Amino acid sequence: MIPVPFPPPADDYTVLIGDWYKANHIDLKYTLDSGKDLGFPDGLLINGRSWDGYTFNVQPGKTYRFRISNVGLATSLNIRFQGHTMELVEVEGSHTMQTTYSSLDVHLGQSYSVLLTADQPAYDYAVVVSTRFTSKIISTTAVLRYSNSAGKAPGALPGGPTIQIDWSLNQARSIRWNLTASGPRPNPQGSYHYGLVTTTRTIRLANSATTINGKQRYAVNGVSYVNPDTPLKIADYYKISGVFSVGTISDAPSGAGSAYLQTSVMGASYRDYVEIVFENSENEVQSWHIDGYAFWVVGMDGGKWSAASRQSYNLRDAVSRYTVQVYPSSWSAIYMPLDNVGMWNVRSENWARQYLGQQFYLRVWTSSTSWRDEYPIPKNALLCGRAAGRRTRPL
Repeated sequence: MIPVPFPPPADDYTVLIGDWYKANHIDLKYTLDSGKDLGFPDGLLINGRSWDGYTFNVQPGKTYRFRISNVGLATSLNIRFQGHTMELVEVEGSHTMQTTYSSLDVHLGQSYSVLLTADQPAYDYAVVVSTRFTSKIISTTAVLRYSNSAGKAPGALPGGPTIQIDWSLNQARSIRWNLTASGPRPNPQGSYHYGLVTTTRTIRLANSATTINGKQRYAVNGVSYVNPDTPLKIADYYKISGVFSVGTISDAPSGAGSAYLQTSVMGASYRDYVEIVFENSENEVQSWHIDGYAFWVVGMDGGKWSAASRQSYNLRDAVSRYTVQVYPSSWSAIYMPLDNVGMWNVRSENWARQYLGQQFYLRVWTSSTSWRDEYPIPKNALLCGRAAGRRTRPL
């Protein structure tokens, strides 16, 4: 068994933070389909509620676990607890070295677990969430309430970090994997360490904002994704031509600056070990997710990535996770073993950018038909588009 590297907390709280728009999803979709941007969010929510609408109850002297997730549409957020510090213990399933923070940046789609000890005088303290890397700052609060509270805690609410990108970048670099608690496990191929494996391929992915046919679109390596009439995995399974073509997105940015519409699919070989570099030349922070995979975030920095950037990689105790942020005019690099056959979505966690094309599919393929490598199509799979009327497999 893998030991949990901290004592059981007195309680376990979920903290869902995110930006919020007054318009419903139909109106937001209409805005995007019209070629316009969603604009700045109308507010922030903590567990679905606004200012002081949610309360976390604590007992003096006890320690609590707070599982914090950014479930918003568009905005990186910062969270802090008035009068208290947070001890980071887990990131998206990986135990970390236990580092103390006064505030924590949580980017779109990311999740963190922190320990908080109720070691202050008994009052009601503010849990403050604010937008980060935005032209204007909006905030909201929840309440951290001691059982014998004497009322609202005195003093001003804690402000967020004043130095934005450098501060956040240094914080991200300080997050390290706790190898004694959740290091690489033995597997059927033997045990390995991510930093000692030679990569077989480098993929560079650059996001961009563009206008196509007079409408706002977003792209990856010059390709703005459009949905096909048949789900890609279904089309791949039945070998239906005309739905997609492997190789319709390149391994590196073209540098031409223009973009076009395409159902973009990148081909990859099962069991390859790849280096993926996310490059962001825009002035807003990006957040990326890859379906079906965890990966090691080995490096991030400002400026342009080059082969020399590998000298700064953390090849010892980088954290394994499912999302990675890329700061404005910066890059982030990951290592990832392609150990999961399938058709996997690589996408922006900014929902507007994803909807308007900042995504593509990574087809991890093998000639093997063994169930060890990939399960067969489910018997009850819904077949639509050009696959309608076909059979799955015998009952």
